[in-house]
Amino acid sequence: MTMKESSGPLRVLQLTDPHLMAHAEGALLGVKTRDSLQAVISDVLREHGQPDLILATGDIAQDGSIDAYRVFGESLKAFSCSSAWIEGNHDHAGNLVKVAGEYNAGARHITLGGWQFVMLDSSVPGKVFGALADSELKFLEETLEQHPDLPAVVALHHHPVDIGSDWMEKIGLTNREAFWRVLDRFPQVRIVLWGHIHQEHEVERNGVHLMATPSTCIQFTSGSSKFSVENVPPGYRWFEFHDTGEFTTEVCRAKDFQFELDQNSTGY
Repeated sequence: MTMKESSGPLRVLQLTDPHLMAHAEGALLGVKTRDSLQAVISDVLREHGQPDLILATGDIAQDGSIDAYRVFGESLKAFSCSSAWIEGNHDHAGNLVKVAGEYNAGARHITLGGWQFVMLDSSVPGKVFGALADSELKFLEETLEQHPDLPAVVALHHHPVDIGSDWMEKIGLTNREAFWRVLDRFPQVRIVLWGHIHQEHEVERNGVHLMATPSTCIQFTSGSSKFSVENVPPGYRWFEFHDTGEFTTEVCRAKDFQFELDQNSTGY
């Protein structure tokens, strides 16, 4: 998918882990996930205006239902740009792909504004942890080989590095060595972007910026050894990419959103 160039920086919005449900009142640990997503969308429009592209990095639905994905697609009509959706561990891949197709959100490689975006499926049916199938690794390799001159953002759902939280270490990307063997061959990769961990995280590896982004619903406590949620607002990540290969990014939160979080839960 290729879209027209713009004169200013390319404005990209990452939304992740909305955990939507077919039921309109569906809640995760006390937070109504449709309401929190709407609060995030309102914050984006108020603070930044319209993006040029939206990256939705998994766990779009908590229940995997067709209805939940359609709610997401309809919610994104607040924006005038295209979006690209990838699977997380809570998603039903077949339903996501079907509805993404209805909203023209199934692109796995996007070139725009002097950058390229590679969207990977790290979900494993029936499992919380992630892995990239050989076909995904081949797609990643071939795509980067074909576009050596465009700086690249590689997006997936599961974390490909340890994040210092014991309970999440076994539910990240399990074949991360194979992933890095591919990426390390391609100097145009500037950013690896993911969701899943429901918190902000930024580190650097061999000059590549590694970034995770808060959920549009509940947040996990950073650095916690066991499951724990934190009473902080839902969030999103905003990028501005320049055709020089430079970029800026910030994590923002819908601070006006009112919610009562169940902090006594031992899972989600």
